[in-house]
Amino acid sequence: MAPLMFKDAFWGADFTCHTGYEALIQRLQDGRQMGKDVEELLKMRALAEEKYGKELVIIARKAGGHTEISTLRASFEQLKTQIENIGNFHIHLSNILKEEVKKIETFRERQKEQRKKFQSIMEKVQKKKVTWYKKTMESKKNYELRCREADEAEQGAEKATVTSKNADKVRHRAKQYRQTANEAEKLYSNNVEQLESIRQDWEETHRSTCEVFQQLEGDRISMLRYSLWDQCNHFSMQCVKDDEFHEEVRKLLEQCDITTDNNCFIEMKGTGSRPPEPIVFENYYKRDISRDSNGQVHFEERGGDTMRFSEGLLASSGTISVDSLENASPTVTSIGEVESSDDGYAPLPGLQRAAPLDTEQADGDIYVALYEYAAREGDELSVSTGDMVRVLEQGNYLRKI
Repeated sequence: MAPLMFKDAFWGADFTCHTGYEALIQRLQDGRQMGKDVEELLKMRALAEEKYGKELVIIARKAGGHTEISTLRASFEQLKTQIENIGNFHIHLSNILKEEVKKIETFRERQKEQRKKFQSIMEKVQKKKVTWYKKTMESKKNYELRCREADEAEQGAEKATVTSKNADKVRHRAKQYRQTANEAEKLYSNNVEQLESIRQDWEETHRSTCEVFQQLEGDRISMLRYSLWDQCNHFSMQCVKDDEFHEEVRKLLEQCDITTDNNCFIEMKGTGSRPPEPIVFENYYKRDISRDSNGQVHFEERGGDTMRFSEGLLASSGTISVDSLENASPTVTSIGEVESSDDGYAPLPGLQRAAPLDTEQADGDIYVALYEYAAREGDELSVSTGDMVRVLEQGNYLRKI
């Protein structure tokens, strides 16, 4: 596209019309306002970038994650680090925008000074041209008036030579009018020449001013264009940097492993590889009965006395009960033979199996009383139904109850 020139497009048909120059001035003022608008935009963006960056830094520094371990904690720490880096980058971008605002403001003020300089020159030339134009137009009117007066006086003098006696007086007056008209003509001619000189000066000044204004306008457009271009590059670089920072986090997240973190936790905080032993029921009435790890029952002597089982224990043991003992034959039975006796004693089935063979078998048989018996003599033993008796020594006979 062929470039158009300001100096060829902003003239006026009227000699005193300056609409072309006024259009140029308005354009430069609009361009100055555009510069202010760009400055305001960059200022607001700089404030937003600064605020956003500071908020990111605060978020990164306040974020927890200290309770996590191993690879997931490393990934989270990397994320916090990169968020802080992104925040610092946005703060740096804010500073770049502020510097750009200062550059635009400096450029705008420099253009303002140049515009004011040529604007002042143009205003002086235009004022001078208008003044001389008015003066010339007044001299023209005066010249035309004097010419009409001289013509009228000369016509009156021609008539006076025939009819009037004072023809000399009339001719003298006509001569004066003509002389005045000639002076007005000379003044008008001089004013026209002076006005033409001023017009030429104004025209040259207008052309040079148009060229300067066009150059200023070109510089302004170019400056703002490159400024906006640079800011777009900065914004794009910000996106690239953000992606690079996030890529660092993604690289570390790729190394995050569930097994590794769980193994690390076990190695750091492990408390044992075996569960605790189960809690077993302890009967109040069998204090001396102990259980081994597999739940077997062991019976121990208590100074020759008889240990007594509660009915609940006998019922829940699944081995012997009071009812079963009462319905049993009233005979004394050894553990190995499962017999009954008239003495009212019966062996406790299963006790021989429950007790260790090396100790219980040697100590004697265990019997359970099927009936209640009250001792009648000093060498006898009182028993109640369900009492358990261990026979440590056996004579030749058993006393019948």
